[in-house]
Amino acid sequence: MVRRSQTSNPRSAVVLTSGADWRTRAAGQRRGSGAEFPLPRRQAAKIKALQQTIGVIRMAINAKRRPQARYMLSRAGALVKALPADLTTQEREQLSLLRKKFEARGTAAAKKPKSIPAARSGGKKTAAKKSTATAAQKPAPAPMPDLGNRYINRAALGYAPADEA
Repeated sequence: MVRRSQTSNPRSAVVLTSGADWRTRAAGQRRGSGAEFPLPRRQAAKIKALQQTIGVIRMAINAKRRPQARYMLSRAGALVKALPADLTTQEREQLSLLRKKFEARGTAAAKKPKSIPAARSGGKKTAAKKSTATAAQKPAPAPMPDLGNRYINRAALGYAPADEA
């Protein structure tokens, strides 16, 4: 008997199998990667779809929807491959930052993304020089809070001087 595989995931492939062998049926179902969706034909539409995808990725990562973010990251990768590199420099930088944020789940990098520098259209890219003065300085320790004069009853704690005991 031929049955349709039972799944509520719309992105999974429908597999026709026979019998009730759940292992082989589950192996036939694969998760959609996001790269198989139809691409827009025009270049402007592809760029717009890429920007919308980046917005959805950012929202999914902030809302901690990891499966949706994974799917949209692969979809954005397919869009980036279909576009010329000189038109998508900003989008590529944003995607790389979002991928780092997606991979760094509970670390500090996931909480504070670095600011994106202004993208240059072309030409030589020079490395930023580090200032030696800022590298040599160590941050000053935080000052201790003033707790005021507090009275501790040392006699009640058993620390009274020996002559008073």
